[in-house]
Amino acid sequence: MKRRAGEREKKMKKKKLLEELGKDRLPYMTPVDADFHQLWKSRYSKLIFRKSDTVPEELHQMVQEAFLTLREHDCFFQDLVRIKGKDFVTPVSRILIGNPGCTYKYLNTRLFTIPWPTEGYDIKYCSPQIHDACKALIRLNDYLHIEAVKALQNLVETKEINNTTVIDGEQNFATSLAEKGSVSKDESSCCVQADNYRCLKNRTSYNMTLLNYMDPLQMLYLKQEPYFGMGDMAVSWHHDENLVERSTVAVYSYSCEGSVMTESDEQILKGRDPAVWHVGLKVAWDIETPGLAMPLHQGDCYLMLDDLNMTHQHCVLAGFSPRFSSTHRVADCSRGALEYIFGRCELALQNLQTDLDSMALSLKSLETAVIKQVEEIHNEVEFEWLRQFWFQGKRYLKCTDWWLKPIAKLEEFWRKMEIMTSLVLSEFRKEERIEEQRTKTIRCFLLVLTERQRLRKEWTASDLSENLIHMMCINRLLPYTSLYFFKASARCLE
Repeated sequence: MKRRAGEREKKMKKKKLLEELGKDRLPYMTPVDADFHQLWKSRYSKLIFRKSDTVPEELHQMVQEAFLTLREHDCFFQDLVRIKGKDFVTPVSRILIGNPGCTYKYLNTRLFTIPWPTEGYDIKYCSPQIHDACKALIRLNDYLHIEAVKALQNLVETKEINNTTVIDGEQNFATSLAEKGSVSKDESSCCVQADNYRCLKNRTSYNMTLLNYMDPLQMLYLKQEPYFGMGDMAVSWHHDENLVERSTVAVYSYSCEGSVMTESDEQILKGRDPAVWHVGLKVAWDIETPGLAMPLHQGDCYLMLDDLNMTHQHCVLAGFSPRFSSTHRVADCSRGALEYIFGRCELALQNLQTDLDSMALSLKSLETAVIKQVEEIHNEVEFEWLRQFWFQGKRYLKCTDWWLKPIAKLEEFWRKMEIMTSLVLSEFRKEERIEEQRTKTIRCFLLVLTERQRLRKEWTASDLSENLIHMMCINRLLPYTSLYFFKASARCLE
């Protein structure tokens, strides 16, 4: 409900903004404009740019080889996402790499991390090349973490982050990280004073990177940027979702320059060069401040610090050449990690008991609050995890089978919760319970079941949609589903 309200609000704001513009277009600037740097400093100062020659050459080579390896192994996939109640296939192909057991949700689609090499985890990759690619990306992750801490420290020192107090031990934090090349557990206790911002480490400790790939010349159609007339968009205007508040986003860009011309042959009198990829920024829902279009060349990086992702929107403007990017995030995994969902399942199953003699299953409590909580967890496991995982086909097996065991464990939990639902229905048929209490519990129970029925029908429709069939074809995938899971849930629709 909250997301739908947010979508309605955004739709109204966009409609109002376009009505105010009419046929006009807002001004925007690129580095060729005389006032570009003044605009950047005054309205976009929390966008930090690093040219490719400031990044170690060895790191460039490792990361760019990793991109090409993952593309050669067909590890990039277009996503089926939901916008305003409709399903769309993304023009950009993606893969999520990060901490084992983490997920990232955007536009109603949950992506599951291909785990990068992590101490204490047994991760079997499909090839040594994919292992090396994931290892290169965690190296990039460490580098961008250090760069982000330095940039945030600079903002603190120049007082561009207001009301922030940094404790003494954190002043040399970036330097110590650079020297050690890693983060010790002791440093994790560095926090800002009460009621101030989180410590720098927490806002820059990236737990995943979302890799993107697109070849514009292979696209039949790209949406035009609607407010400034910036041209073809690979990614529309947006705020990045589901991040730790005020955390930094770091992006490494690699456009395959040389495969096509890198500068337009046309005389460009005004605006950006359409042959070159750009990141576009604007103040959210503002028609007074000019937009910014920053060109991105091979190996360039940029950081979006502090609250920039909240107060501003950004888009990606397509050039002519194929492009990879690695977008490093501090994702909010409070509801998106295996540890969380396993804990929820164990909480629900506390209401299930087994008779030691007959081995018959029964419920410990029929209290309304307990039944409601169990059934809500049941829905969460099915629609936020299992269906999200199996819906995306066999994509994760291109890299590793790591997720199969935890998903099988979740399916076992789900099966037990299906039994618990049946046990509740059996109890309702009995007459012993007080009528008023029975009626209250049934009403609450039916609300959750009605939602489950609606979502199952919605997912079934998505399974059969033309967009899904199209996505399966372009990603060279066949549905790879848990037959027990979908047959069982299909029976519940009858």
